[in-house]
Amino acid sequence: MTQTPLLDKVEIPADLKNFSLEELKQLASELREETISAVSGIGGHLGAGLGVLELTVALHHVFNTPDDKIIWDVGHQAYPHKILTGRRGGIRTIRQEDGLAPFTKRSESEYDPFGAGHSSTSISAALGMAVARDKDHAEHEVIAVIGDGAMSAGMAYEALNNAGSIDSKLIVILNDNDMSIAPPVGAFSAYLSRLISSKTFNKMRNFAKKTAKALPHSLENAARKTEQYAKNMAAGGNLFEEMGFYYIGPIDGHNLEHLLPVLRNVQKIKDPRPVLIHVVTEKGHGFNSPEASCEKFHAVKKFDLTTRIQEKSKPSKKTYTQIFAQELIKQAEKDDKIIAINAAMPSGTGLDKFAEVFPDRSYDVGIAEQHAVTFAAGLAAEGYKPVVAIYSTFLQRAYDQIIHDVDIQKLPVRFAIDRAGLVGADGPTHAGSFDIAYLSNLPNMVVMAPSDEAELAGAVATSLSIDDRPSAFRYPRGEGVGVDVPEKAETWPIGKGRIIKHGKKIAILSLGTRLQEALGAAEILESKGLSTTVADARFAKPLDKELIKELAQQHDMLITVEEGAIGGFGSHVQNYMNDEGLSEHCAIHSLFLPDYYIEHGNAHNMYEKAGLNMNGIVCAVLKHLKENSDKNINAI
Repeated sequence: MTQTPLLDKVEIPADLKNFSLEELKQLASELREETISAVSGIGGHLGAGLGVLELTVALHHVFNTPDDKIIWDVGHQAYPHKILTGRRGGIRTIRQEDGLAPFTKRSESEYDPFGAGHSSTSISAALGMAVARDKDHAEHEVIAVIGDGAMSAGMAYEALNNAGSIDSKLIVILNDNDMSIAPPVGAFSAYLSRLISSKTFNKMRNFAKKTAKALPHSLENAARKTEQYAKNMAAGGNLFEEMGFYYIGPIDGHNLEHLLPVLRNVQKIKDPRPVLIHVVTEKGHGFNSPEASCEKFHAVKKFDLTTRIQEKSKPSKKTYTQIFAQELIKQAEKDDKIIAINAAMPSGTGLDKFAEVFPDRSYDVGIAEQHAVTFAAGLAAEGYKPVVAIYSTFLQRAYDQIIHDVDIQKLPVRFAIDRAGLVGADGPTHAGSFDIAYLSNLPNMVVMAPSDEAELAGAVATSLSIDDRPSAFRYPRGEGVGVDVPEKAETWPIGKGRIIKHGKKIAILSLGTRLQEALGAAEILESKGLSTTVADARFAKPLDKELIKELAQQHDMLITVEEGAIGGFGSHVQNYMNDEGLSEHCAIHSLFLPDYYIEHGNAHNMYEKAGLNMNGIVCAVLKHLKENSDKNINAI
């Protein structure tokens, strides 16, 4: 076990205040080993936290948190921050059931002033907090830490543009861990950054501005351009200067001798103009592993602390993501109009495999879901067949584009919605709870939810066959149920489900991958003398009205089951049955995710809590039988 004498002294960030530079360096080393040790036993997000570790130490040493507010974008990088802010004792529970949240969370700590999970929100939130501070005549600092990947989202630029036009001091730290926009970082660059951030330079700069304003208009413009060009030659930053920011950098994000003086200088600035500090870091810094570098850049499984080699799991079944990618490749081999689009998640959506086969028909647009949808709409308008693969929770960010640019125009964009339903350790910020509801209320949209691997292949084929309107198919994270995928996928009749098992008294109408749980529930009900039909809806929209009518007319009770929130499939079924008078003779009840956010944990346990496993379905049936005994339904 690595000794951590300095880290042991830190219970809250205030304990760092009196540390010397050498002690802070040692603390960073101990914090790195503690972070690696914690993640080795549970797995989780490692690379991002190691990349900002020295920056985390420097921020908490210089600024007075929690009075000064640090907003971490996304939150993958917050493990070291949590360790330094009183949560070291729980760090080995992170992402585990009843453990620390995977990202920053307001209710977890006063040192988390804003919750995270999705990217590119930090600058907007920080600006709001800075404006609120000024209106309250307070004097604390507000710091947003955002990665260069998150800067690919339009929301970040909207916030920068707004911040540059408001007289409110805001500190934005651009964590550039790809060196995509940075020149080489060295001692000269660090010296310039210290100079530019210093009080003396700032006074000279402000004096020059005031002097320029007193000059004739043409000379004022010339002076401003001269300053701008000189600044760009010295340290870059033209883009951010144009947006109204005072740019400082780039500086080495792993060198405390470079970070600390710059942060101290910026802390002293009283000018209300926003400041952007450009920090260059390396993801996974200090984590030397014999495995491929991509493994350390984001999330890792449990690994051996000595060898740094991760546990090797042997999945017995293919994942739904793999099945989607394989089927899309099959279809694309037959149709050169198929185009695949993802938003900075090529491997997460399986489209990295598609890109290997069809590099000129695959587009990663970055963290830009809104653009991805309208980009696809443009392709569809010109006769191509775009397939947009985005996680359910991230597709929410493009809802207006889905309505305005796709659905109203009936453009045949296909949405492959990965991570539908509950996702386990990443918790409510990443759960795909709402897509059934937010897509099924669109007039032209076709919404499918396959129940297993073969059905997913069928959904891909069916979606690609729909040329007159948009369509979507949703599928969960993780392995399938072990069903073989046929060589040639079945294309479904639009809006038609199927009966899997016939019974006489209870009907279970399942949408999506709860079908196996529904079949298990049917066996239990049969053992209690309740003959049960199980049907697979396949479509949330359009509804299979003939199937619903048949089930309602031939059974005493109809239970719908879905992996989505209230207002989705079950609501549409109930509306139809009420309109047709079918609910007068057949009791209708819907099972869906509860009307609250389910915290992170094991996905199996989460579904059990939600009542969407076989026992939950059985309990719901028996409960409603008892409640409806006065409607000529025999209670148990």
